[in-house]
Amino acid sequence: MRPTVRSVHVASSRSILMKIYSLSATLCLVLCCHLCVAQQTATTETPQQELQRLKNAVDQTQAQVDASQQQLSELKKSLALLEQRLAAANQAPAATETATAPAIAPAAPAAETQERQAMQESQIATLNQTKVESESKYPVKISGLILLNGFVNTSQVDNSSAPTIAVAGGGTTGASLRQTVLGIDARGPTLAGATSHADVRVDFFGNSLDSSYQLGGLLRLRTAHATLNWKDTEIFAEMDRPILSPSQPTSLTAIAQPALAWSGNLWMWSPQVGVSHTMDFIGSSRIAVEGALIDVPDSPAMSAALAGTVSQGERSRWPGGELHIGLLGKKDSSGLSVGAGGYFSPHKILGGRGYNAWAGTLDLDLPLSHGFDVTGGFYRGQALGGLGAGVYKDFVYGTNLQFAKPLDDVGGWAQLKKRAGLRWEFNGAFGLDNGFATELRRYVLPTSAYQNQARNQTFTANTIYSPKAYLLFSLEFRHITTAPITGSTANTNIIGIAAGYKF
Repeated sequence: MRPTVRSVHVASSRSILMKIYSLSATLCLVLCCHLCVAQQTATTETPQQELQRLKNAVDQTQAQVDASQQQLSELKKSLALLEQRLAAANQAPAATETATAPAIAPAAPAAETQERQAMQESQIATLNQTKVESESKYPVKISGLILLNGFVNTSQVDNSSAPTIAVAGGGTTGASLRQTVLGIDARGPTLAGATSHADVRVDFFGNSLDSSYQLGGLLRLRTAHATLNWKDTEIFAEMDRPILSPSQPTSLTAIAQPALAWSGNLWMWSPQVGVSHTMDFIGSSRIAVEGALIDVPDSPAMSAALAGTVSQGERSRWPGGELHIGLLGKKDSSGLSVGAGGYFSPHKILGGRGYNAWAGTLDLDLPLSHGFDVTGGFYRGQALGGLGAGVYKDFVYGTNLQFAKPLDDVGGWAQLKKRAGLRWEFNGAFGLDNGFATELRRYVLPTSAYQNQARNQTFTANTIYSPKAYLLFSLEFRHITTAPITGSTANTNIIGIAAGYKF
């Protein structure tokens, strides 16, 4: 049976001690022999001869003593090293000692065993107070952002606490906690050399009623991810923004719907399954290639008569496809990053008529000097209501749905960010979503403010202050201009404040 580390250390220590004892005995024996020889020859030698002989004997003995002293020093160093190893072995995990000690060592005394068990139970109790236990026993972390938003809208908007379009009418003032976000992150087992991870985010923006205590604040799924990560490759299943739109503007007052939503920001959270791979390129730059299948929802403004019980993408029986290629900066996230993407998804409306949705995109992330950074995204396509564009529409139609024509659309957004130290951040952004007016005036039946929309643009500027890593405060100004197909253009100014606590 293989000996344990403890037994090897003990045996080595005993061997060193035996060597020390043997060396000491040898030294004593040498000295005694020299004395005996000196006594036997003292009577036959002259004083000069005896003096020379004794001097030689002393020199020889001194040399032997020096050699013995050197060996003794080396043995002491070896003994100290073994003692350090023995101390390290005593601090090894209890599971290792339990697996090896019973085979070669006698059982510990009952009192020692009870004391060790009590200590382990105390440590387990402490851990249970500081961790979240999961069914799989893998680590789970709970995080979130408790967010209070106050708002002043100078004229009517579609949603007072999270506005996206302007509507003719009176303004509103109020506050909301419904943009609070809760999250769960989990790390799982290693599979085929890949680490696994999953997370989910929810908020309380589950319906459009802002002031109803009874009905407001229903839990709503925002995003979810499950990934397998190798060194340069990732396989993912997620509900998130399309991979065509990797960046988004910064805001602490627009969380339920991201900043510049329906004003040039492709953001709609959709189910996706895909793979991404990163490879080295010229110098320190890299290329990232992503591909995914996506289940695109209908635009939220589509009426039940047009949408039916399933989405138009699902009715076509074919998923949508996405591809994004990005030239990334350095591995420390510095340097210019640019990307291009493509999207295609077949759709079919009630009655069997079909059309195709598609888009071509460009995105940019350009770090500048002195804490400035420019980001943006641009698109051109048709039937983009399911991605958060298309002025809330996928297609235009005639009376009784005798035809369905996908709506052409163009838009995008750009943001300038300035960081001032670790506490302050300043952002200014502009976004535009523009449908083709000739198509809209000819076909659309404007039955609601969303369907009557031809162009929507938003300008926003905000400052975010973080006195501590877990505290956030923000002041934001937003101006929304909405141009309808028929009627006058509506404008609104929005002043928002936000206070958030991260945990």
